Amino acid sequence: MFIDLHTHSVKSDGGMQPREVVDTAKNAGLAAISLTDHDVIDGVREAMARGAEVGMEVIPGIELSAKFKTETHVLGYFIDLDNPGFLEKLEEIKRVRMQRNYDTAENLRKIGFPVTVEDAMELAPNGIVGRAHFARVMANRGYVSSVKEAFDLYLANGKPGYSTLQLLTPRDAVELIKSAGGMAFLAHLHLTRLEGQELYDFVAELKDAGMDGIEGYYTEYTPEMEAEYQALAKRLDLLISGGTDFHGAMKPHIAIGKGLGNLAIPYSILEQMKECRK
Repeated sequence: MFIDLHTHSVKSDGGMQPREVVDTAKNAGLAAISLTDHDVIDGVREAMARGAEVGMEVIPGIELSAKFKTETHVLGYFIDLDNPGFLEKLEEIKRVRMQRNYDTAENLRKIGFPVTVEDAMELAPNGIVGRAHFARVMANRGYVSSVKEAFDLYLANGKPGYSTLQLLTPRDAVELIKSAGGMAFLAHLHLTRLEGQELYDFVAELKDAGMDGIEGYYTEYTPEMEAEYQALAKRLDLLISGGTDFHGAMKPHIAIGKGLGNLAIPYSILEQMKECRK
């Protein structure tokens, strides 16, 4: 039995409706998924309801963006979807995200790509625009050969189109997830571009803030990264999660449950998370 605890729908920057993400996971033979849209939980109930219909376990989740010197995201699982303080903070995050989109559009304009927020919003039926929407516009217009190239050259952290505007620090993100009864996990560690003692210290600091674990399986990890991060989790007595960062047609090179074709995340990972919640 295999799982995928890092997926996105049209409620943020994915290409499928939440129920379609569940159906795709079911057809791929997965036993469980988590819908972890960026900064929103709008699609979680739909995904959970569809999961109940088709016999697919769906964990309520979210992926929060955080302000740090490198790209940092924190995944939240088992979120209380009705927590008032959590919902209020998400509205504030949404406002900051929109400003970040205008910054991204301006950054792209300065380097010769006339892509507007309105262009990106045409691909965002829920009104939540992310970098993947800008990347898709760029690919559709032939500015780049693919969404991946748009990220690699222009939209990744440190690239000329990237905006650093965020509301939360990594510690804030962990504490917000915990305040809503969730479990917090640092996502795709390689994107932090931290290594060795610096990475250890950063993860240890977030553990002190209440973080439960780190993403030990991920689409872009090399075998060496996977071994390193799982060893780091063991050293710090942290749990591990795992997911593909599935976005459907917005990132068509990533398959649900499989990533680039070589991922197989065991259900035992989710069992360990559940055990620690008891």
